[in-house]
Amino acid sequence: MQSYRFSRFGSLDHLARHDEPMPTPERGEVLVRVRASSLNYRDLALLSGQYPMSWRDGLVPLSDGAGEIVALGEGCNRFQLGERVCNTFFPQWFGGPFPIEQGARQYGSNLDGWLCEYKVVSEEALVRVPNHLDWAEAATLPCAALTAWTALTGPQPVKAGDTVLVQGSGGVSLFALQLAKAMGARVIATTSGADKAARLKALGADEAIDYLAVPEWGARARELNGGVGVDLVVEVGGKGTLEQSLAAVAPGGEIAVIGFLADGAAELDFMRYFLSGATLRRIAVGHREGMEAMLRAIARHQLRPVVDRVFPFGDARAAWEHFLARRHFGKVAIVH
Repeated sequence: MQSYRFSRFGSLDHLARHDEPMPTPERGEVLVRVRASSLNYRDLALLSGQYPMSWRDGLVPLSDGAGEIVALGEGCNRFQLGERVCNTFFPQWFGGPFPIEQGARQYGSNLDGWLCEYKVVSEEALVRVPNHLDWAEAATLPCAALTAWTALTGPQPVKAGDTVLVQGSGGVSLFALQLAKAMGARVIATTSGADKAARLKALGADEAIDYLAVPEWGARARELNGGVGVDLVVEVGGKGTLEQSLAAVAPGGEIAVIGFLADGAAELDFMRYFLSGATLRRIAVGHREGMEAMLRAIARHQLRPVVDRVFPFGDARAAWEHFLARRHFGKVAIVH
């Protein structure tokens, strides 16, 4: 079977295609015919050496994949042959508080990932895919979609009538927009330019703020919610956007801290944070129980992930190059 591996991170020149033996499932494992995989910002961070968690060289990349079960190991009873599945981001986090040791068990950084034709995994590390999704759409769910769901659902879940602020047009932000609207929330989105603003509104955003034209977009978001501020900020920028998120959030609201996309050197203003009355909550993607709940919601509302472009397996490098250009709107997928 075919796979891709990074001999080491640092350059796409180190990504190479390999012939490897067909894997065989052992007890409790299944063999998945991988039909699609997708890229996340963490893959760029790994490539550039900026990923803040542990990693090692020589692995098959990508944390997200979807496919069909083609063989069952002894004792497997969670799935049947032919079922459509995608992986969970943390293969051994099934529910409850985050077990810190799972931070070193991530596909593409510590474990072989999903940019391969066949993959053996524990049956416990998979979930069923909603029937209305195609392979590329299903492959976008394990990281970005679940991260958005986790941000929206606890410990103070978003309620109908709440206001949620999302940043930009990456995978997490677009999933947060779609899921928040399905929950009955009002959504304010930040973006760059009128074209992206129009596309965000077409997806359901109630308001869109061009952060290039309005650098103080936090104050603008507060104004757009009657001067009170927003109930939840899905914070993907990190140190480059946190100051504006504090300006946007309502007293007693929450900033779900997810990523580190935006450059900046702003230190947290303690008094501003203290006076805001807001809660900062770091998101670590999510567990299998949360993913299964999210998939039920996606199926119930017939939500479809926003896929910017799909590349063939044989042209995986082009998918990385497109993603590196940072001009995509939504997810970039590879079909196998």
